[in-house]
Amino acid sequence: MSNTVQITSPAQFSSLLSSSRIVVVNFYNEWNAACKAIIPVYEQLSGQLSRPNAITFTKINAEQQTQIAQSYNISNMPTFMIFKNGRELSKINGAKPQELSEAIKRLAAEAESGGASGGFGEASSSAGGAWRGARLPRGYSDVTDQVDVRGLDLLNSDSDFGGVRALFETTMPTTLAIGKGKGTGSSSESKKDWVESDVDEQLMLYLPFISTLKVHTIQLTSCPPNSEDEDAPMRPKTIHLYTNRQHNLGFEEAEDIPATQTIELKPSDWDEKTGTARLELRFVKFQNITSLVLFVVDGEGDGEKTRLDRVRIIGDAGEKREMGKLEKIGDDS
Repeated sequence: MSNTVQITSPAQFSSLLSSSRIVVVNFYNEWNAACKAIIPVYEQLSGQLSRPNAITFTKINAEQQTQIAQSYNISNMPTFMIFKNGRELSKINGAKPQELSEAIKRLAAEAESGGASGGFGEASSSAGGAWRGARLPRGYSDVTDQVDVRGLDLLNSDSDFGGVRALFETTMPTTLAIGKGKGTGSSSESKKDWVESDVDEQLMLYLPFISTLKVHTIQLTSCPPNSEDEDAPMRPKTIHLYTNRQHNLGFEEAEDIPATQTIELKPSDWDEKTGTARLELRFVKFQNITSLVLFVVDGEGDGEKTRLDRVRIIGDAGEKREMGKLEKIGDDS
């Protein structure tokens, strides 16, 4: 029996976009030969990967549902669209079964890894797939793609290492990849896709978002070398978080402003397989978030530098913001 939902009205489609984390859409015509040819592939994927409220496969007769088809500029059949949290992720024009299958299975792997609560584990990292250091809490998704990379700012970063955008790469950190036999050469010879602090152990990271978020958890990955060298970088220990700032804070300025939340990580908080720790947030304080400042106050040890490899933001994304009109939301004090 098919799991594919036939869409018969714009209201039904809008409701599904709101209730299912991932929605896959097949725009088709009854008479089109290419539409008919790819039906078995699409129905097989639907039967294998459909999950209630997580992954929903739909089909829309473009001739009957002209309002929906026109709103997404559908002109050629078949056209496949994939939505995540109500937002368009990709559009595939034509009967391209391999491309369609790969795109859907990548998202299905992400949704499947997010279906379990607690515990750490590496997400599927097939070609083009995203690496994630920890499982997602039930009911929430990775919204790191909502970071406005154009507005990122990182203070006290050593320029000999990767820039701030390295923190948001979707690939497995080079150090971990080499350790798992997925990279070549030593970490010192490979690209330094992480950041280290410069003159002391502090880092000040500013993250603006393109949508208003509800932030549930922040995942930090830090992979310092296993070394007795006193100059080796440390993992972060004390973290101050500030919400809805219109710009980055200075280090002296941060001392005078109460943090929205302060978190102190223990050595046991770091998963040794993935080098990842989770910052469990007071969720009620992280609603309607347009930006975050993450202040690494000190590190775990007596060294002089801290290291970050990846940052992931977990939660829910709301409406997209008008980036030319950055508005302050909530108390900025």
